[in-house]
Amino acid sequence: MATLVALASQSQLRRPRPYTPSPWGDFFLNHQTCTPSELLSMKEEAHAKKEKVRRTIMDVIGSNVDLIQKLELIDTLQQIGVDYHYKEEINELLHRVYDDKDGGSDDLYVTSLRFYLLRKHGYVVPSDVFLKFEDEQGNVSSDDVKCLMTLYDAAHLRTHGEQILDNIITFNKSRLQSLITTNLEPDLANEVHITLETPRFRRVKRIEAQRYISVYEKKTTRDEMILKFAKLDYNILQALYCEELKELTITTDESNIFTEAIERWDEQATEQLPTNLKEIFINILNTTYKVEKDIELQKNKHAKNFKEVVINTAKFYHAEVKWRDERYVPTTIEEHLEISLLSAGCTQLICLAFTSVSEDVACREQAITWALTFPKIIRAVSIVGRIGNDIMSHEREQTSEHVASTVETCMKQYGVTVEEANEKLRTIIEESWMDIVEECLDGKRPMEVLEKPVNSTNNGFHVQA
Repeated sequence: MATLVALASQSQLRRPRPYTPSPWGDFFLNHQTCTPSELLSMKEEAHAKKEKVRRTIMDVIGSNVDLIQKLELIDTLQQIGVDYHYKEEINELLHRVYDDKDGGSDDLYVTSLRFYLLRKHGYVVPSDVFLKFEDEQGNVSSDDVKCLMTLYDAAHLRTHGEQILDNIITFNKSRLQSLITTNLEPDLANEVHITLETPRFRRVKRIEAQRYISVYEKKTTRDEMILKFAKLDYNILQALYCEELKELTITTDESNIFTEAIERWDEQATEQLPTNLKEIFINILNTTYKVEKDIELQKNKHAKNFKEVVINTAKFYHAEVKWRDERYVPTTIEEHLEISLLSAGCTQLICLAFTSVSEDVACREQAITWALTFPKIIRAVSIVGRIGNDIMSHEREQTSEHVASTVETCMKQYGVTVEEANEKLRTIIEESWMDIVEECLDGKRPMEVLEKPVNSTNNGFHVQA
């Protein structure tokens, strides 16, 4: 190994990249959102309010309320970020909404919200529910801004060939853009801007929750208990995230010691580590040993697959290094993606996420086995992440040596400008989103499994934006 390093020039080992240092520095080492006693008090109060909200949901389930009340309750719980506490209750409500085939069918807002919520959760709802709302020119729209935004969000849950949804997006995008320049109330204008920037299905849940709490607080129709619980829940999670960031923030010296401990792969190596790193190190060892044990119990069912993933990842990274060193630009986007999709690491991250899918070991194993086959939805997730990242980083990467991105490949393949290449690539991203929706509606996998790659796409999509 030393010989190989000696043969490489210093310029090959260290290629300068114009990365901007993190603005956070050591902020999280000393930051404390609340004291331990305050956190305990918040948790106790949150638990009481959580159960009161649950009773509200159960009252809606047990009563004969209008369809719109059911829809808006589900929508509120999801946007404000507390829906994960009430999965069973929300699923029950969704079943009832789905069974109510005719409810609100003459109201475009109700039809749009029903379509959005059901498709989002994997229910097959035909897009022809919007046909009755077409005008003489074949357009579906509304003069009500709230309805228009909901319709626009719903249409983004489209699949390939759904012309009516394509038309809804195209026609109403320009309508929403024109509304921003009118005398809309500032908060409503901001909602329109956010809708145009990122359709609701593609937003990051926790960031959307933070934003929507302040929006919901201003609504005259707000449920005070839901609002108070959402604030408490968000603050509790924020305290947890800050504590985790504190544990994960280390100095260069600590990083050196920690890396040496990982390389030794010995519990005795913890003697030199600070307390917080000892816990992380032991958790890494224990988790790895558990995975190894599980593989042994499965009679090495997945050992070969995991090994191939690791080997192939290394191969794809090496292929990209060769592209860079030889200044090679792939001739087609497909050629580029054959390497760059798998080097993006989406499959590995999603497999990791699947370890928390279910308490059922068999369910977890099936999910991981399925992910390792690189199915259509994970390919689509990888495309959104890979191409979106390339578009956003293209300008920065031109200032240093870099691997040719899909932007440069697209320019070469079609003989177009950067701007034209970006438009072509955004079309591929949109088609990949359609693939993601199609897979969610396929019914072959539970939504608990499919939501992992979907959330992965949303997180990557937000970072790129």
